[in-house]
Amino acid sequence: MRIAVALSGGVDSSTAAYLLKEAGHDVFGIFLLLAQPAPEEEIQRLERICAHLSISLEVVDLRQQFASSVIEYFRRAYLKGKTPNPCVVCNRKIKFGLMLEAARARGAEKLATGHYVRLFREEKSGCFYIRKGRDLRKDQSYFLCLLDQNQLRDLTFPLGEYTKDEVIKIARQVGYFGLTSAESQEVCFIRGDYRELFPPDLASPGPIVTTDGRVVGRHRGLFNYTVGQRRGLGLRLGEPYYVIYLDVENNRLVVGPKAELYRHFFWVRRPHFVCPDQVSLPLRVRVRIRYRHTEALAWVERDGSDLKVVFDTPQRAVTPGQFAVFYRDDMVLGGGEIFLQ
Repeated sequence: MRIAVALSGGVDSSTAAYLLKEAGHDVFGIFLLLAQPAPEEEIQRLERICAHLSISLEVVDLRQQFASSVIEYFRRAYLKGKTPNPCVVCNRKIKFGLMLEAARARGAEKLATGHYVRLFREEKSGCFYIRKGRDLRKDQSYFLCLLDQNQLRDLTFPLGEYTKDEVIKIARQVGYFGLTSAESQEVCFIRGDYRELFPPDLASPGPIVTTDGRVVGRHRGLFNYTVGQRRGLGLRLGEPYYVIYLDVENNRLVVGPKAELYRHFFWVRRPHFVCPDQVSLPLRVRVRIRYRHTEALAWVERDGSDLKVVFDTPQRAVTPGQFAVFYRDDMVLGGGEIFLQ
């Protein structure tokens, strides 16, 4: 089988390519130009890795599409008082959208990545689903919640049954570990502070108020803050205060004690289900509200064109702009963007 492997220069994607080649597949590497500060250096490193693995390399320039679809989404979300998750959007539109199209155009039957997830095809329905990787410390299923059947059917994830330690061991044994780069950062287009993406004149200072309406300080522009934040508020109120929500309409930063961070329910806008024909609402699931959040039991019910998610136990810092992901056991059923009414 001819398989394109999305290469980043890291140990994970390189090991994925090695495993597929060892299994007898016709493998080639594909590298996306997105927002790398020194793409020539990245390409040179990848050429050395590909030479070591005896595979070819294709370079696809998606910088313009990445800027308009991902970076601009990121900026707009922050200016609307949200905390975006660009990786979820990039995976749907760029990595498993445009890159998958590029791989198919080059004769690939499958596209492989170094994600620590597993692909599962349900026998009864024929639907493909993402399952958590065996190494739960590295599981990346959360970031793939918006993929659909047209994408999933042409994907493969060679590292799903491996732990990170096992992958590193393979890389050392094969002899290319020294050629790979360090662990990639979570948001690839941010080199330091995300606030650097916003010109200083965009900042519109305003009042910091408590949930009962007391003015207790001044903020430096709402895009500088996120729900649950404690540091950097400049408050001296005798007890820790946290960002509860961002009141964009009135340019107010609303703060309160830790207890006020907990919410019993929220809504999901533009919900996506991996296999919609197999979903019947209301739905009993485990819900993850950010990447490092431990899933919590909840009911998901229809509310007009949106979904309402009601937790059994209130959860801390439900953040507009982040994604809620629905799990049945270790399987991703879908998800969507969080908002509060």
